[in-house]
Order: sequence, then C-alpha cells, then structure tokens
Amino acid sequence: MSARVARHDCAPPWALGVIAVKTRSFVSARMVAERAGVSRSAVSRTFTDGASVSEETRRKVLDAAGALGYHVNHLARGLRERSNIVCLVVSNMTTPIRARMVDIMTRQLQASGWITMVINTETDTESVSKALRQTLNYRADATVVLSGTPSASLIEACLANGQQVVLINRDDRLKGSSTLAVDNSLAGREALFLLQRAGCKRLGLVTSNAQTASLVERERVFVDIARAQGLNVTVTMAGPTTYESGADAARRLFGRSNGPDGVFCVTDLLALGFMDVARDEFGLRIPEDLCVVGFDDIEQADWRAYQLTTFAQPLEAMATHVVDLLNDSEGASSDRKLFEPIPIWRRSVRPGVKTD
Repeated sequence: MSARVARHDCAPPWALGVIAVKTRSFVSARMVAERAGVSRSAVSRTFTDGASVSEETRRKVLDAAGALGYHVNHLARGLRERSNIVCLVVSNMTTPIRARMVDIMTRQLQASGWITMVINTETDTESVSKALRQTLNYRADATVVLSGTPSASLIEACLANGQQVVLINRDDRLKGSSTLAVDNSLAGREALFLLQRAGCKRLGLVTSNAQTASLVERERVFVDIARAQGLNVTVTMAGPTTYESGADAARRLFGRSNGPDGVFCVTDLLALGFMDVARDEFGLRIPEDLCVVGFDDIEQADWRAYQLTTFAQPLEAMATHVVDLLNDSEGASSDRKLFEPIPIWRRSVRPGVKTD
C-alpha cells in the first residue's frame, strides 16, 4: 500500500484524474499605469473621449496597453458613469418581422457606438415586466420596447430611473418617452382600396387574438370604412399571429358557402397560411378567385409560391430615428412619430378593373 501511495505522490495530475486549469487574470488599468510610468487617472483619461491628456502620455499608455493586451471594461465603468447600454425588450423574436427589426436595430445602434443588449421575453405582461426590471439592474441608459404588453407603470419606473425609453408601435403616450409607429390607419384604408379596385365584393379580414394596438387599428379602419360604404366584412380571429392561425381562418371562412373574394390579413404570416389552405384545400385560384393583401413585407411574401401584395414597414428609417433620439438625450421628449407603410404590389391581387 505504501509503495502505491508513493507512486501516486509522484504521479502527474492527469494520472490522478485531476485537470489543471490555467485561469486568466485580466489586465487592469493599474497594471497599465505601472508599465507606462503614469498615474491611474492618466490611463482613464486616455481611454475617455474628449478627456485632456498629453500626446506623450497617450503614447506611453497606448504602448503599455498594447503590450499587456488591455481593454477598457465598459461594464465596470458604467457603475460610475453612463453605461452606454441600450436594452431591446423583444417578444416573438422568432417571427420574421420581429427578427428583421432586431437585426436592423442592433446593427444601427452598434454602428453608432451603443452596446446593445437583447432581452428575449414572452408576450405575457409578467414576462415583459421582468425584462424591463433587468434593464434597471444592468443600469442601461436606454430601453427600446419592441412589445406591446408591458404596463405603463413599469415603463414610468424606467423613466424615473433616468432611462430614455423608446416605444415601438404602441398607442399610449407616456410623458418623457418617445413613440414610433407605423400609420396603421393608412394601411387599413389602402388595403380596402386595393381590394375594391380589383373588383372584390365579398370582403373578409383575418386577425389574431394578440389584439395589439397595431393589429386593432388596421382592423378597425378597414372594417369601418368598408361598412360606411355599405360593404359587409366578415372578421375572423383565429388564435395567435402565426401561419397556422391563418390556415385555420381559411378553413373557417371557406368551410361555409359564399366565402369572401377579397381578404385583408393584418400580418403576412397570417396571409401565407390563409393562401395555402385556400388553394390546396378549397381549390381557389389567387388572384382569379380570391385576392389577398397582407402587412409587413416579410421575406417569404416575395417567394414565388405567394407573391403577396402587402405593406412594408420602413424599418431602416425607424431604426435611424431611434438612434437619433438616443444620441440626442438632452432633447428627449414625449414625441410621437408616424411612419407611412410602403405598399408593395404583387400578384395576389388582380390589377384594377376598368370603369367607364
């Protein structure tokens, strides 16, 4: 036994099943200061935009930082000053339109020097509220809310803690926050016009049970204007805002006699499911028998199988406006900016009928 113990004492760590891990120690500003022969505050000023430091000192600090592999710890710095962090609170991030919004927004924010933190949340109020509390824990300078569900009181808490808050596609106007929205009223009017111009007489509208401000406004305007003109609209609400809900809506509408010949789906995802079932299960030809209009102009809307007439949200312009708002923190106000949706005509709607 003693011989075996002796051999173990002399054995390398791997022979005993022990893994030796080399831990990396991060280079501190103090280490840079010692190598450069300058003060700690001189290192801080060197890496602070606009701070006063001599060229000789700057050169010494940068040389020392390069030799040691030093990088500024922005998170630690944020404990003393602005963190330069902007949080994007996002729900339904896997949907095509939301994924594209996040992609465009993060690219523009990062190009402008902001550190973007995406907080992925569910659509229920409690999940989004928890996400907003995280933005306070991380001392974010700003929060962009890409969800319609958090309560006004929680957003006001973010404002009270000194955050800039930008709300996307919400209809409430909270003092101190900025709101961006697409003109959904215009989309509802234009969708009706496109179907009327195509000669559609039996109108339908497909929506979801999400009932966000944007969806409700598109539905309200479309239905109100149509009924004011003496046209009946069959409204179908079929679950969440998904492809499957659009498919289910088509089964409901065409499972009865005399279904619609023109339908406005309040999102493209609903429209794609609706079109597939209308064609595959009910034998309808698009646009000969049925015209369909969507909203969002997601990538799939342009696929050959759909060629969906729709409305594009001007996401690049909206992201640019968000960046401008955050960079002008002194001028932040309770403003609301509406962006016009861009009509995209494709083959899911017939060309306009000729009139004398």
